[in-house]
Amino acid sequence: MRHGKKFNHLGRTASHRKAMLSNMASSLILHKRITTTLAKAKELRKYVEPLITKAKDNTTHNRRTVFSYLANKEAVTLLFGEVAEKVANRPGGYTRILKLVNRYGDNAEMAIIELVDYNELMLAAKGEKKAGATKTRRSRRGSGAAKPNADAPVAEAEVVEEVKAPEVVAEADVIEETPEAKAEDTAHEEEKKD
Repeated sequence: MRHGKKFNHLGRTASHRKAMLSNMASSLILHKRITTTLAKAKELRKYVEPLITKAKDNTTHNRRTVFSYLANKEAVTLLFGEVAEKVANRPGGYTRILKLVNRYGDNAEMAIIELVDYNELMLAAKGEKKAGATKTRRSRRGSGAAKPNADAPVAEAEVVEEVKAPEVVAEADVIEETPEAKAEDTAHEEEKKD
């Protein structure tokens, strides 16, 4: 019976499962992104995230503990060096699982699991979004419209004016040219005639 056993056995013996997750975790740390089945990716997330948390505190004990899980010197060195620096301020959630189309041969659900801080495309998009948009505070009460903070003093200079849409210039409203520009145009036309 499997009463109360919450983790996925992945159809493998304990030793096979341990070796597989160790190898997958080492590959994830070394390559920053791997493609696997969705079930394995979900189990790998539970396996590797505590190891990344241990890597934030670089002690001999933590290095030995992580090495007992990974059994790969290069992965441990990279984890405690480069990866630990990138995730130093992140309070968890170091990995991201992205679903892919099902595998052609057996229709298995496939996924990419990656380290969050190493996806440059998503980081760039997030940076543009933060720079462009301002965050509004919303209240749970009322219609959901943003309400100003009553405690904060409001200065007169802080009042924001309405931004109007640019007016469309009609064909009749032609901007007049300066006399110098008219003279240059006539000079060009005369040169073309000659």
